[in-house]
Amino acid sequence: MRVLVTGASGLLGRGVAQALAERGEHVTVLQRRAAGLDGVREIRGSVEDADAVERAATGQDAVVHLAAKVSFTGSVEEFERVNVGGTRVLLDAARRAGATRFVQVSSPSVAHLGSSIVGAGAGAADPQRARGNYARTKAAAEVEALGADRSGFAVVAVRPHIVWGPGDTQLVQRVVDRAAAGRLPVLGSGAALVDTTYIDNAVAALVAAVDRAEAVHGEAFVVTNGEPRPIADIMRAWCRAAGVSPPAWSIPPGLARAAGAVVEAAWTVLPSRLTRDEPPMTRFLAEQLSTAHWFDQRRTREVLGVTPTVSFDEGVARLARHYAG
Repeated sequence: MRVLVTGASGLLGRGVAQALAERGEHVTVLQRRAAGLDGVREIRGSVEDADAVERAATGQDAVVHLAAKVSFTGSVEEFERVNVGGTRVLLDAARRAGATRFVQVSSPSVAHLGSSIVGAGAGAADPQRARGNYARTKAAAEVEALGADRSGFAVVAVRPHIVWGPGDTQLVQRVVDRAAAGRLPVLGSGAALVDTTYIDNAVAALVAAVDRAEAVHGEAFVVTNGEPRPIADIMRAWCRAAGVSPPAWSIPPGLARAAGAVVEAAWTVLPSRLTRDEPPMTRFLAEQLSTAHWFDQRRTREVLGVTPTVSFDEGVARLARHYAG
């Protein structure tokens, strides 16, 4: 099978491209910076670039779309251009190329409206009420993708939740770095139950979605390890795996939300040289760190035919070995 994977320079995209190539598929990857993967055809470019997307999509049987603007801050125009516009460009190119399967990699945040999620299913993506520019534009992109589903062009949306593992620079490393600098608080008691997804399990779910797209198309699935834990315990485990003291101070969730609003406003007016890193707190981040979000995995596992092979504790052990070198 000929498969195009966008966003293969990231942890999850790289894992999916490698898994498909290792089992013998003909893999093409499209991303803005080099992915450095052996045995794949690589095209450098953005999903906003119609010419690059056309070259990447030509001749493909399936597409796994991971490329996105992922950030806590930024202009709504940039989020819309990459997340919504890029998805639209890719959908159009894939259909013209004769691809028959399209896996839209989404996020549970598309249906998170600020309150706790306790054992829920996927829920409908809500571009109007999702929290923050990232979540709203990812919701709009998912709606766009699933709206393109039809006979001969099977679209599946998969929402991996908090993907982590060795080599993760977007989540684990930021938690570790902030803890090491004494800038990582626990919000409230830290008891909110949160589920996560170890990288191997997320990769397996996306590969399964490619394989089963024609049988399960038109639906969205949340993917997790199915092991909800207190958010403070998750952060402590990651920090200890990296040899860093875990967060030892806390702030009330309401204060964190208020501080997040102030920081977001400041990030829009400060010089770019001062805002290259993600902000220390945003309203969305405060909500994510202080509310429960874990999901019923029964339908995902039944329909995609996957169950996690790496537990949270085994993942932490692998993370510790990674940091130990």
